[in-house]
Amino acid sequence: MNIPLPDVPEVRAVGLPQLTRGFDLVDRLDLPTHLKVHGPLAPVPGELLARLAEGIALRGRGGAGFPFGRKLRSVADSAIRRGVRPVVVVNGSEGEPACRKDTVLLNRAPHLILDGALLAAEALGARTLVVAVTRDSTEISVRAALAERGLTNRRGRSLRARVVRTPERMVSGEASSVIRAINGGPALPPGRRSRAAGSGVGGAPTLLSNAETFAQLAVAARIGADRFRRSGTDSEPGTVLLTVSGAVARPMVVEVPTGVPLRYVLRLAGAPPFPQGVLTGGYHGNWIYGPAVDETVVSRASLAAVGGSLGAGAILPVGPETCPLGEALRVASWLAAETAGQCGPCRLGLPAAAGGLADVIGGGGPAALEALREVTRAVQGRGACKHPDGSARFFTSALSVFTDDLAAHVLRGTCGRETTGVLPLPLPGYREAEKAVPSGEKMLIDWTLCQGHGLCADLVPELIRIGPDGYPTVADAVVPAHLRGRAQRAVRRCPALALRIERTRLPAPGTALILRQR
Repeated sequence: MNIPLPDVPEVRAVGLPQLTRGFDLVDRLDLPTHLKVHGPLAPVPGELLARLAEGIALRGRGGAGFPFGRKLRSVADSAIRRGVRPVVVVNGSEGEPACRKDTVLLNRAPHLILDGALLAAEALGARTLVVAVTRDSTEISVRAALAERGLTNRRGRSLRARVVRTPERMVSGEASSVIRAINGGPALPPGRRSRAAGSGVGGAPTLLSNAETFAQLAVAARIGADRFRRSGTDSEPGTVLLTVSGAVARPMVVEVPTGVPLRYVLRLAGAPPFPQGVLTGGYHGNWIYGPAVDETVVSRASLAAVGGSLGAGAILPVGPETCPLGEALRVASWLAAETAGQCGPCRLGLPAAAGGLADVIGGGGPAALEALREVTRAVQGRGACKHPDGSARFFTSALSVFTDDLAAHVLRGTCGRETTGVLPLPLPGYREAEKAVPSGEKMLIDWTLCQGHGLCADLVPELIRIGPDGYPTVADAVVPAHLRGRAQRAVRRCPALALRIERTRLPAPGTALILRQR
């Protein structure tokens, strides 16, 4: 069924809106409308801004949840110590198929985000502001907002502002990928972990946070910490933005105060009354068991108590009509194809894990399950970026939550349900212009011809491995563009002519063209 989310889905608010204030009036708040809705904003000195962030317990809303006040102080200290001007970066790169909250803000309330970013820039003495975006709609909106404020990248300005476009990829939204793209490189992790607060854009100390974080800062600066804390819980005050999709009647972005029951949010979107499970935090998040929804409220602490996570703010229920492990396999295959191809755990481990999950679902039995767990353990903690760890967390969470379905597949070979494809993924070939993006191509084996030579597994071990029976198995994943050459070589060198590549193009909705390469 797979229906990708639109750039700007329906937006709802529970209680009094803060971030989405004015959305009932216009589709996009231009600068005059923004000022009418939110009012003017005065500069806040650096120390007071850090205290404000700490007073409202503001954490990054992009997934990592790092305290914003601590990050602000770290950048300021580094800039003073080195005697250089810092840089402020708004990370609006939202390449995850299940997330749209930052995209909604960038499209509909870009000036609220710029308010927060400019507050931080003024407090730090920064002279450079960069906004990283993923989609055409967000780029158009942000460029228009900068123009409305008279902000440009021309020399001689007290603050130079520009927009950087990143590809729609999972790994491209990671902080180091965004900084690498701003510095003129590919939007991929650099292969080593570094602190942007010490050395980021152009080697300068860099304050990088996602779009919602800066918008929250702007709201708090206007209304003050005391009023901000009137909504939400004591430990996590304020509101959060959630993207709710999956098995729901109305995919939406919803602003809710922390402490609202998760069951209420799911009902608002038309989720099944008794979901099998709910994926929390997005595709690098954690599954929670269906009955746990009744004891969970929207907060980091409450979700963590039942094994979930707030993460990137994506909430995806799965109903009783689909195979949850089959749904997990679809996402696992996409995650494997999203590899940056720069380290073994990502380049080799994730395709092997996706293939292992396919073996388990296909009736591989206890041996296949143990092999999958071994591969997943080997991936964790060894990657050059956070993608392997987040993907491994998704794998292990699915195995630990859907135990009845897992037992059915391991012992009987099936749970008796089809995979309906309720978790949103991009359509094949959604972006082919960047190196290492999914190419829209898959490798297939003609089992009537395969003789088990195994040459293909030597040429592309990332996609093909030798099974227990001595025959190759192919990971159910799209061939990344950086592996396309080796995949074609494997096709050409197959002695039995049993290997082929099939590519799906989507010229128009509902139309598919299959090309076979030999």
